[in-house]
Amino acid sequence: MIELSWPQVSARRMERAHLAAPAADKGQAAVVAAMCGAHAQVMSAAELSIGLRLDGVTRAHVREALWEEGSLVKTHGPRGTVHLLPAGDLPMWLGALSSLPAGPGGAEGIRLTAEQTDQVVQAVRDVLAGADMTIDELSDAVVAATGPWAGDLVMPAFQGMWPRWRQAMHTAAHRGAFVFGPVRGRKVTYRAAPDAPVPPDARAGLVRAYLTAYGPATPAQFAQWVGATVRWAAEAFATVETEEVSFDGRPARVLAGDTAVPDGPPRGVRLLPYFDAYLIAGRPRELLYPGPAWQRALSGGQAGTFPVLLVDGEVRGVWHPRRSGSRIDVTVELLSALTAAQRGELDEQVERVGEILEGRPRLTLGPVTVGAHA
Repeated sequence: MIELSWPQVSARRMERAHLAAPAADKGQAAVVAAMCGAHAQVMSAAELSIGLRLDGVTRAHVREALWEEGSLVKTHGPRGTVHLLPAGDLPMWLGALSSLPAGPGGAEGIRLTAEQTDQVVQAVRDVLAGADMTIDELSDAVVAATGPWAGDLVMPAFQGMWPRWRQAMHTAAHRGAFVFGPVRGRKVTYRAAPDAPVPPDARAGLVRAYLTAYGPATPAQFAQWVGATVRWAAEAFATVETEEVSFDGRPARVLAGDTAVPDGPPRGVRLLPYFDAYLIAGRPRELLYPGPAWQRALSGGQAGTFPVLLVDGEVRGVWHPRRSGSRIDVTVELLSALTAAQRGELDEQVERVGEILEGRPRLTLGPVTVGAHA
């Protein structure tokens, strides 16, 4: 059995995630495909995730790819969370995600039945066939198409209660009923998803993409990443040809024959935003977040809730951007000392953050006083 160490795997993942060096000859869709999607619950985080991996790309280019070119789409991806995905890969994603087993649902009197979920998904698909809609417009149309039960205000939300039908939002997205549209004023819109046939080997395609980017991995780790049961993940792994390796003394799997690693250990300083794909998929967590990073940069073991400073493939600090007009104050809290060369790389990363977000950055080294998700 081939043995792979953490430095070898870290270098391999950084190279494949375009974090070892920005890609100079690839488009945004190719880079997002290599990442297995860019988390976009916070849009500026998705813009940073993509821009840090591509020379010269700014938030304007990401928005152009999303809303004008159509090479990217915004929808509910792994774990039901909002992601940017390559439009060309959307059928594969939909085929894989729509096969996920249904979760337990909400409490009695709140949750939708399977039949009601099907009605909501079809209603969303039908009403968006004619025009983009805001959430209020979509809600009115779905309730009108299904029945008053869909509009019952039973779901606890941020500042009130949401109608019952909204439990099915990520299910509707996974079944291809909608994708996100451009913001109208300050309101999010929804539109019909691009129509394309789902490939019969969609689950296999997603496993191949995941293992290429983040292997070696186990079915249990894949299940956590995608938001599935371990049984579903194991069945998905069984649809592709893999081989077992020893990764840091533990068994894991890669695509058959895909055991190559870079010549040297990981190198470089990177500022990664909230929920960057490298952080969410990176396991084992105790190796990616060594020493004080485990307590400082995770929230109860959850990755991505803090933007992090990545040094030579490991989390060595946290950071926070604060925008005021065109100025962006970047505070970086170091968890270990930097060499003079690494300090120079950090300055370059801060300048790059300013370029991507189209602002004037200023770096401060010191404690990050805001909490997770701030």
